[in-house]
Amino acid sequence: MGADPVKALMHRHRDLCERAVDPLDIAAGLEAHGITDRTASRFLHRDVFSLAEEMYARVPRDAESRPGAPALTTPRARADWILLALLPGAICAAAVTALHLTHGQSRLIAAAAGTLAVGLAVRAALARGPLAGKDRTHATITRITWLLAYALLGDGLLQAAATGGPDALPTGTAEGPWPLTTAPVLALTLSCVPAAWCAHLFAVRARRRLSASRALEEFATSAKPLLLGTVALYLCALTALLTLTTTILNEPPAYPQTLTLGALLLLARLLTTHGFTHAPALVLTAAASAEATALATLFAARLPGCALLATPVQTLIDTWGPAAIPTIACGAGALTLLLHALRTVTRASAHARADDTC
Repeated sequence: MGADPVKALMHRHRDLCERAVDPLDIAAGLEAHGITDRTASRFLHRDVFSLAEEMYARVPRDAESRPGAPALTTPRARADWILLALLPGAICAAAVTALHLTHGQSRLIAAAAGTLAVGLAVRAALARGPLAGKDRTHATITRITWLLAYALLGDGLLQAAATGGPDALPTGTAEGPWPLTTAPVLALTLSCVPAAWCAHLFAVRARRRLSASRALEEFATSAKPLLLGTVALYLCALTALLTLTTTILNEPPAYPQTLTLGALLLLARLLTTHGFTHAPALVLTAAASAEATALATLFAARLPGCALLATPVQTLIDTWGPAAIPTIACGAGALTLLLHALRTVTRASAHARADDTC
């Protein structure tokens, strides 16, 4: 490996060493490049953290910057993202109230305006703070909007399509030929606040544990229950909000499809905010496509000779009801992202630097 293998390693990762503010930055960067504790033993170090400390100490620095590097920072709660997290729930509550106070054409106008306003508020809430993606793209936000729209309209349309309808456009109520389910959407938009707080709490606790860890495996072991606890905490908050909204709006509870959708959205945002954007985009696309395909097959089955297309979906509806489609689609997606997050978000490299948007 040569007379000074650490020097050679520093040369390969010169940019990482020069911009590091402390050894943790170097350790996380090395991990991101595939260097493990076992690899560190080749450089005569017990773990990556010890190797990073030597590399950090050997980087030339000015005299005034040498005495003490700044500690690993943690994101702080900020008023702007807290207000943005409150916005979707507030606008959705106003839109639902307008639906119950209007009639006829005025109700349709209120429904259209409310849907547009909620969609814009969700985009704003996901643009800053703990739920914001670093890439600032709107691809996953569009898929999230579709999934929320299905939570509002999908079950009613699916049930109507399975029985030969719908015979008319939605009237904005739960009693029409194409019923709306407003309680799940209201609960999900209100849950933007606990979702943002849970994501913020996860980032803070993870960075604290990273500061206290002495090995990559030690950090990963401690971060996994933290991730599971974060998801469980959010689901408890969403359950409470869903119970509240279904009671106030006098709608039947929709726990399976709402909780699985909530878990899917939270995990997708957690992965996105930590730089893992590919898997959330694929899984959200798959879930949205599954819901759209279920609807499409019911309508396509009405064509001559295509009745068999509706058999799988019709069987699920007859057995478990229309809620089975979003529950399976979102549940499978949430489980996939959870397993992926347990491998990726629990890495030190996912928490090396604080996100300025937090």
